[in-house]
Amino acid sequence: MIPRLKHPDRKNAQSILAAAAKQMAYTMTLTPTDESAFNIIRNIYECFRMLGDALLVARGVESTDHITPITELLKLKIETARSINLIDNLRRMRHNVNYYGYAPNKAEAEDAISLAKACFEPLLKAITKKIL
Repeated sequence: MIPRLKHPDRKNAQSILAAAAKQMAYTMTLTPTDESAFNIIRNIYECFRMLGDALLVARGVESTDHITPITELLKLKIETARSINLIDNLRRMRHNVNYYGYAPNKAEAEDAISLAKACFEPLLKAITKKIL
């Protein structure tokens, strides 16, 4: 899809980053179980997507899909304990959960939490520096 160009909005981008951080903090308080896996995976994915959206909004680009914000994250050259390329796997899993009735399990939720712990803060810091 072709992204729509708008005026760069750093203030809105900062607001998106703050919301992503707040939601991630909440999600990390959830206990992973087979029953909570759906919400944990979906919330963690959405927080990463919001980081990508903040990058786009700061540049004046409105995304119409989920692939573009995640692609923006994957372009960043930062050091993390786990590969940020794994975020795209999280996107695919969330898509299967939302649209095909896939039921994730506790182990998948724990893996998503591990990915968030390894990658979210470094990405948040790098994006915050980039848009300020």
